[in-house]
Amino acid sequence: MGGKMVLFVYGYCDQRDCFYCPLGENRKNVTDVYANERLVESDEDVVAEAKRMDALGTSITGGEPQEAMDKTCRYLSLLKDEFGEDHHTHLYTGITGGRENMRRLSEAGLDEIRFHPPYELWGDMHGTEWEEILYIAREEGLTPAFEIPGIRAEQEFLDFLDEGAADFCNINEFEMSDGNYRRMQEEGYELQEGHMSAVDGSKEAILDVMGDHERVYFCTSVFKDAAQHRNRLKRMAKNIRREFDDITDDGTIVYGKTWITEQRLQELGVPEEFYTVKSDHVELAWWLLEEMVTEGDVERGEIVEQYPTVDGTVVERTPLA
Repeated sequence: MGGKMVLFVYGYCDQRDCFYCPLGENRKNVTDVYANERLVESDEDVVAEAKRMDALGTSITGGEPQEAMDKTCRYLSLLKDEFGEDHHTHLYTGITGGRENMRRLSEAGLDEIRFHPPYELWGDMHGTEWEEILYIAREEGLTPAFEIPGIRAEQEFLDFLDEGAADFCNINEFEMSDGNYRRMQEEGYELQEGHMSAVDGSKEAILDVMGDHERVYFCTSVFKDAAQHRNRLKRMAKNIRREFDDITDDGTIVYGKTWITEQRLQELGVPEEFYTVKSDHVELAWWLLEEMVTEGDVERGEIVEQYPTVDGTVVERTPLA
């Protein structure tokens, strides 16, 4: 549904340096917080972004320092106070954290915690802190689960599910990104032919072993982009669109831009609800601008397509003259 806001709290991992970490330069080893694409500079920014997309819940991820935990708890309390108990929250973490942190997270309003154990421990986690924390989290009122990258199949995750230690296991298709591409190649991984990010061969091997379990969920990279991300953009676009904006199937916003005066628009009989005056240009319905340029009423303009995110990244400009 694309209904969860993504809240990124810090990018430091003190205990780990995973070769497959997908974080790019603007997220890795930083003390910044992002709500979706919005750089968070105050608590109000978190609420504003949730309202911008009409969020049904929040997915929290990020780094390890205690300050990150303190901020996470504050944001959880803030979101629950603002949107109520129906606002579902989950936390994705690469550390166990301990009982005190589980208690703090639960008291702050966290619903679910998804653990990502170090890859080198897969298959050897029973009797370690990674097994213990699943039971501790449940005792403190959280739903414990695993969320792992689809590097390879691992029977031990199925064992934890069958033993009742974890509620489910999410497997994300193994991907290459700008942040991990070089190190992934050094480890011998290659892109799937004809695909922008999926690693070759990992999906089939995992599904053969783990795919039939009713509480294993496999999320493809295509689905994350084509469904989850696109639907999140559509939610934003629907909330912020002006009367004259068009929303595309990809969740982008399309409008016209030209450099005439408001007086000229009034002379042409354009209703006020069909345009907005900016400091150095006018934005209006793209189809109306196209018609005006074609008929010679306006000399030039452009059709703009942009994301409905707070930074308003422009996807395409089509000149009209």
